[in-house]
This record gives sequence, C-alpha cells and structure tokens, in this order.
Amino acid sequence: MNITVLAASGAVGLALTRQALERGHTVTAVARTPARVTVPDSPRLTRVAADVRDPAGIAEALRGSEIVLSGLGIAKGDGPGALTAGSHAVLDAHPARIIWLGAYGTGPSAQAAGFATRTLLKAMGAELTDKISADAAVLAAGGTVFHSGPFANGPASTSRRTVGLDETPRRFFPARVSRETVAAAMLDEAQTPRFPGRIAVPLEH
Repeated sequence: MNITVLAASGAVGLALTRQALERGHTVTAVARTPARVTVPDSPRLTRVAADVRDPAGIAEALRGSEIVLSGLGIAKGDGPGALTAGSHAVLDAHPARIIWLGAYGTGPSAQAAGFATRTLLKAMGAELTDKISADAAVLAAGGTVFHSGPFANGPASTSRRTVGLDETPRRFFPARVSRETVAAAMLDEAQTPRFPGRIAVPLEH
C-alpha cells in the first residue's frame, strides 16, 4: 500500500513509519522537520516537510496516497486547534481512508472510561475540545479513530487485539498500552478494515 504517516517524527509516528516499512508498504513520512524522522533510509520511504496548519502543503504531501495514518498529538507550544486544523487539512485532501489517533476517555469513549478518567481529562481544557473536534470530523467522514489508553514503552504485543467501545473492558483507569502496540493495531486496521466510521480501542491482550 501507499501510506502517508502524519506527524511521522513523533513517538507514534516513528513507530508507524518503521512498522509500515517492515510490512513492505511504501511510506510518505510527513513532519514539520523531516530530518527528525529517524528511521533507516529505504527506497520505499519519502520524507516530506509539511505543517497541519498549511492545507495546501498537506494536500501536496498526501497526493497519491491510498491511506493516511495520523500520529498527530498536541505538541508543546502548538496551542489548541492544531488537531482540528490537521483533521480538516487531511479531509480536504480527500484520501481514500483515514486512521486517526485519539485518546481513550474523550468524546465517544468518555462514558466507557469512567468518572475518574473524565475528571482528569477535563484539566486539558481547550486541548480536550480540540481532540474531540478532530475525532468527530474524521468519524463523520468515515475514518477510524483509535482511542488509546495511557502510553507505555515496550514492543508491540503479540497478543494485541482491537475492540469497539462496547467490548472495552471496564476499569477504574484505562489499561496502559505501548506505542508500538498502538502503531501495530493502526496498521492492522489499514490492511484489514474493521472499524470504518467508528472508534477502535487497542489493547495489549
């Protein structure tokens, strides 16, 4: 597949880029500073400079891509609005499919996450609203949004599974999941779509 990874220099973006190459895909790695996409060079890898607040630049970066996988988060200094801007820039480029990274306990997964998690996330203020807005735009367009629990270090789980919100185990706090597992789950969805237009929840086991 021809895959574009958005925010490819971030922790999840790097995992997505590296794992996609390992699976044999052709990857366009998009980052504001492409030199920070620190994966080994490959004839199937193209690094592209683009900013999510520049729709024309994102449209050019996505040209010819079958699917966009976003590891976009809220970087220090970005301020609220970056995620919403990114989602609309991607949607305006009209890729065939979008797989987006969200956070468990926001928007549609808030009730499933429980009171304690919802209370903690309220401290995000405008950033929480930004996340919810971006997710809603992607879902409305038929994309898949992954709501991950708190990130952990470690390899991709060989016993990983991805479930819908109605199948998510109820816990006082969401289970931690490694970034590598989240990236692997997003690529699984890219290769075998199961959750178009829905929230997907990656689990270690």
